[in-house]
Amino acid sequence: MDYTIGDAFWSETIGTAILLLLGAGVVANAILPRTKGFGGGWLLINFGWGIGVFAGVYAAYKSGAHINPAVTIGIWASGAEEFAPGIPVTAGNGVLYVTAQILGAAIGASLAFVAYKKHFDEDADPAVKLGVFSTGPELRSYGWNLATEVIATFVLVFVVLAFAKTPAELGPLAVAMLVVGLGASLGGPTGYAINPARDLGPRIAHALLPIRGKGTSDWGYAWVPIVGPLIGGVLAGLAAGAYIA
Repeated sequence: MDYTIGDAFWSETIGTAILLLLGAGVVANAILPRTKGFGGGWLLINFGWGIGVFAGVYAAYKSGAHINPAVTIGIWASGAEEFAPGIPVTAGNGVLYVTAQILGAAIGASLAFVAYKKHFDEDADPAVKLGVFSTGPELRSYGWNLATEVIATFVLVFVVLAFAKTPAELGPLAVAMLVVGLGASLGGPTGYAINPARDLGPRIAHALLPIRGKGTSDWGYAWVPIVGPLIGGVLAGLAAGAYIA
Protein backbone atom coordinates (compact mmCIF):
# COMPACT_ATOMS: atom_id res chain seq x y z
CA MET A 1 0.00 0.00 0.00
CA ASP A 2 1.28 3.47 -0.87
CA TYR A 3 1.16 6.27 1.70
CA THR A 4 1.30 10.06 1.37
CA ILE A 5 4.02 12.36 2.66
CA GLY A 6 1.50 13.53 5.25
CA ASP A 7 1.15 9.95 6.47
CA ALA A 8 4.94 9.69 6.55
CA PHE A 9 5.36 12.90 8.56
CA TRP A 10 3.09 11.74 11.36
CA SER A 11 4.44 8.20 11.18
CA GLU A 12 8.01 9.45 11.70
CA THR A 13 6.88 11.80 14.46
CA ILE A 14 5.07 9.08 16.37
CA GLY A 15 7.72 6.42 15.79
CA THR A 16 10.58 8.66 16.90
CA ALA A 17 8.58 9.85 19.92
CA ILE A 18 8.12 6.24 21.04
CA LEU A 19 11.81 5.53 20.44
CA LEU A 20 12.83 8.45 22.66
CA LEU A 21 10.20 7.86 25.32
CA LEU A 22 11.50 4.32 25.85
CA GLY A 23 15.16 5.18 25.23
CA ALA A 24 15.31 8.24 27.48
CA GLY A 25 13.10 6.35 29.92
CA VAL A 26 15.55 3.49 30.34
CA VAL A 27 18.43 5.93 30.83
CA ALA A 28 16.40 7.78 33.47
CA ASN A 29 15.61 4.50 35.20
CA ALA A 30 19.27 3.50 35.27
CA ILE A 31 20.91 6.77 36.35
CA LEU A 32 18.44 9.02 38.21
CA PRO A 33 18.27 8.79 42.01
CA ARG A 34 15.78 6.51 43.79
CA THR A 35 14.40 4.71 40.74
CA LYS A 36 13.67 0.98 40.69
CA GLY A 37 16.38 0.46 38.08
CA PHE A 38 19.06 2.74 39.58
CA GLY A 39 22.51 1.37 38.87
CA GLY A 40 21.18 -1.08 36.30
CA GLY A 41 24.20 -0.54 34.10
CA TRP A 42 25.11 -0.14 30.48
CA LEU A 43 23.54 -3.35 29.18
CA LEU A 44 20.17 -2.38 30.68
CA ILE A 45 20.44 0.89 28.76
CA ASN A 46 21.48 -0.93 25.57
CA PHE A 47 18.52 -3.31 25.73
CA GLY A 48 16.14 -0.48 26.57
CA TRP A 49 17.23 1.43 23.48
CA GLY A 50 16.95 -1.74 21.41
CA ILE A 51 13.36 -2.25 22.56
CA GLY A 52 12.72 1.45 21.88
CA VAL A 53 13.87 0.96 18.29
CA PHE A 54 11.77 -2.20 18.01
CA ALA A 55 8.62 -0.36 19.12
CA GLY A 56 9.40 2.79 17.16
CA VAL A 57 9.96 0.92 13.91
CA TYR A 58 6.62 -0.85 14.22
CA ALA A 59 4.84 2.42 15.02
CA ALA A 60 6.42 4.18 12.02
CA TYR A 61 5.48 1.57 9.41
CA LYS A 62 3.66 4.06 7.15
CA SER A 63 6.88 5.99 6.44
CA GLY A 64 9.28 3.09 6.04
CA ALA A 65 10.29 3.51 9.70
CA HIS A 66 13.44 5.57 9.34
CA ILE A 67 13.10 7.32 12.76
CA ASN A 68 16.64 8.61 12.19
CA PRO A 69 17.94 11.30 9.80
CA ALA A 70 21.07 9.20 9.20
CA VAL A 71 18.86 6.44 7.78
CA THR A 72 16.93 8.93 5.66
CA ILE A 73 20.08 10.46 4.21
CA GLY A 74 21.64 7.01 3.82
CA ILE A 75 18.69 5.88 1.69
CA TRP A 76 19.08 9.05 -0.36
CA ALA A 77 22.82 8.52 -0.83
CA SER A 78 22.27 4.89 -1.84
CA GLY A 79 20.45 5.97 -4.99
CA ALA A 80 17.06 4.61 -3.95
CA GLU A 81 14.04 6.08 -5.69
CA GLU A 82 11.65 5.98 -2.73
CA PHE A 83 11.89 6.67 0.99
CA ALA A 84 8.87 4.39 1.37
CA PRO A 85 6.29 2.98 -1.06
CA GLY A 86 4.71 5.92 -2.86
CA ILE A 87 7.03 8.52 -1.32
CA PRO A 88 9.78 9.54 -3.77
CA VAL A 89 13.25 10.57 -2.72
CA THR A 90 13.24 14.35 -3.03
CA ALA A 91 14.82 17.18 -1.05
CA GLY A 92 11.43 18.37 0.17
CA ASN A 93 10.39 14.93 1.38
CA GLY A 94 13.76 14.47 3.05
CA VAL A 95 13.35 17.73 4.97
CA LEU A 96 9.88 16.67 6.12
CA TYR A 97 11.22 13.33 7.34
CA VAL A 98 14.01 14.97 9.33
CA THR A 99 11.69 17.63 10.76
CA ALA A 100 9.27 14.95 11.92
CA GLN A 101 12.10 12.95 13.50
CA ILE A 102 13.43 15.93 15.48
CA LEU A 103 9.90 16.88 16.59
CA GLY A 104 9.12 13.33 17.64
CA ALA A 105 12.38 13.02 19.55
CA ALA A 106 11.67 16.22 21.49
CA ILE A 107 8.15 15.00 22.32
CA GLY A 108 9.35 11.57 23.44
CA ALA A 109 12.08 12.99 25.67
CA SER A 110 9.61 15.46 27.18
CA LEU A 111 7.22 12.60 28.01
CA ALA A 112 10.09 10.71 29.67
CA PHE A 113 10.74 13.82 31.77
CA VAL A 114 7.09 13.86 32.86
CA ALA A 115 7.24 10.16 33.77
CA TYR A 116 10.36 10.70 35.90
CA LYS A 117 9.59 14.24 37.12
CA LYS A 118 9.94 13.45 40.83
CA HIS A 119 13.31 11.81 40.23
CA PHE A 120 14.53 14.81 38.26
CA ASP A 121 13.59 16.86 41.32
CA GLU A 122 16.03 14.87 43.44
CA ASP A 123 19.50 16.24 44.11
CA ALA A 124 21.70 14.90 41.30
CA ASP A 125 24.61 16.06 39.17
CA PRO A 126 23.29 18.26 36.33
CA ALA A 127 25.35 16.13 33.92
CA VAL A 128 23.37 13.07 35.01
CA LYS A 129 20.10 14.85 34.25
CA LEU A 130 21.41 15.94 30.84
CA GLY A 131 22.48 12.34 30.20
CA VAL A 132 18.84 11.26 30.15
CA PHE A 133 18.24 13.57 27.19
CA SER A 134 21.42 13.55 25.13
CA THR A 135 24.74 11.85 24.67
CA GLY A 136 28.15 12.96 25.86
CA PRO A 137 31.69 11.62 25.65
CA GLU A 138 33.49 9.85 28.46
CA LEU A 139 36.74 11.39 27.21
CA ARG A 140 36.11 14.65 25.38
CA SER A 141 38.15 14.80 22.17
CA TYR A 142 35.98 16.17 19.40
CA GLY A 143 37.86 14.56 16.52
CA TRP A 144 37.94 11.10 18.06
CA ASN A 145 34.37 11.43 19.35
CA LEU A 146 33.31 12.33 15.81
CA ALA A 147 35.14 9.30 14.43
CA THR A 148 33.31 7.02 16.87
CA GLU A 149 29.92 8.36 15.79
CA VAL A 150 30.82 8.07 12.09
CA ILE A 151 31.93 4.44 12.48
CA ALA A 152 28.97 3.34 14.60
CA THR A 153 26.42 5.05 12.35
CA PHE A 154 28.05 3.60 9.24
CA VAL A 155 27.52 0.13 10.67
CA LEU A 156 23.93 0.92 11.64
CA VAL A 157 22.86 2.36 8.29
CA PHE A 158 24.80 -0.07 6.10
CA VAL A 159 23.37 -3.09 7.89
CA VAL A 160 19.84 -1.61 7.95
CA LEU A 161 20.04 -1.13 4.18
CA ALA A 162 21.33 -4.69 3.86
CA PHE A 163 18.36 -5.94 5.90
CA ALA A 164 16.05 -4.25 3.41
CA LYS A 165 17.68 -6.14 0.53
CA THR A 166 17.96 -9.49 2.31
CA PRO A 167 14.69 -9.96 4.23
CA ALA A 168 14.92 -12.69 6.86
CA GLU A 169 11.40 -12.42 8.35
CA LEU A 170 12.86 -10.84 11.47
CA GLY A 171 11.55 -7.35 10.73
CA PRO A 172 12.18 -4.75 13.44
CA LEU A 173 13.70 -7.35 15.75
CA ALA A 174 16.82 -7.47 13.58
CA VAL A 175 17.29 -3.70 13.82
CA ALA A 176 16.62 -3.76 17.57
CA MET A 177 19.31 -6.37 18.15
CA LEU A 178 21.70 -4.42 15.94
CA VAL A 179 21.19 -1.36 18.16
CA VAL A 180 21.80 -3.44 21.30
CA GLY A 181 25.00 -4.79 19.75
CA LEU A 182 26.19 -1.36 18.68
CA GLY A 183 25.67 -0.02 22.18
CA ALA A 184 27.54 -2.92 23.76
CA SER A 185 30.44 -2.74 21.30
CA LEU A 186 30.82 0.85 20.09
CA GLY A 187 28.76 2.85 22.58
CA GLY A 188 31.41 3.23 25.26
CA PRO A 189 33.22 6.38 24.09
CA THR A 190 30.26 8.64 23.27
CA GLY A 191 27.04 6.93 24.33
CA TYR A 192 26.30 6.08 20.67
CA ALA A 193 23.92 8.74 19.44
CA ILE A 194 23.97 7.20 15.90
CA ASN A 195 20.93 9.40 15.24
CA PRO A 196 21.02 13.21 14.98
CA ALA A 197 17.33 13.55 15.92
CA ARG A 198 17.78 11.32 18.96
CA ASP A 199 20.30 13.82 20.33
CA LEU A 200 19.15 17.19 18.98
CA GLY A 201 15.43 16.95 19.73
CA PRO A 202 15.92 15.91 23.37
CA ARG A 203 18.72 18.46 23.85
CA ILE A 204 16.30 21.18 22.75
CA ALA A 205 13.73 19.76 25.16
CA HIS A 206 16.33 19.79 27.97
CA ALA A 207 17.04 23.46 27.26
CA LEU A 208 13.32 24.38 27.36
CA LEU A 209 11.90 22.18 30.12
CA PRO A 210 11.72 23.38 33.76
CA ILE A 211 14.15 20.77 35.09
CA ARG A 212 15.29 21.47 38.64
CA GLY A 213 19.07 22.02 38.82
CA LYS A 214 19.61 21.05 35.21
CA GLY A 215 22.67 23.13 34.37
CA THR A 216 23.94 23.55 30.82
CA SER A 217 22.68 21.67 27.76
CA ASP A 218 26.32 21.36 26.53
CA TRP A 219 25.75 22.92 23.12
CA GLY A 220 29.50 22.96 22.55
CA TYR A 221 29.41 19.19 22.03
CA ALA A 222 26.02 19.06 20.29
CA TRP A 223 27.46 19.20 16.77
CA VAL A 224 29.30 15.88 17.17
CA PRO A 225 26.19 13.63 17.45
CA ILE A 226 24.69 15.51 14.51
CA VAL A 227 27.61 15.69 12.08
CA GLY A 228 29.09 12.28 12.89
CA PRO A 229 25.92 10.27 12.21
CA LEU A 230 25.19 12.28 9.06
CA ILE A 231 28.66 11.52 7.69
CA GLY A 232 28.30 7.88 8.66
CA GLY A 233 24.87 7.72 7.03
CA VAL A 234 26.10 9.20 3.76
CA LEU A 235 29.11 6.88 3.62
CA ALA A 236 26.92 3.87 4.41
CA GLY A 237 24.42 4.86 1.73
CA LEU A 238 27.14 5.24 -0.87
CA ALA A 239 28.70 1.92 0.13
CA ALA A 240 25.32 0.16 0.11
CA GLY A 241 24.46 1.61 -3.30
CA ALA A 242 27.71 0.22 -4.69
CA TYR A 243 27.86 -3.08 -2.83
CA ILE A 244 24.33 -4.29 -2.10
CA ALA A 245 22.53 -5.39 -5.26
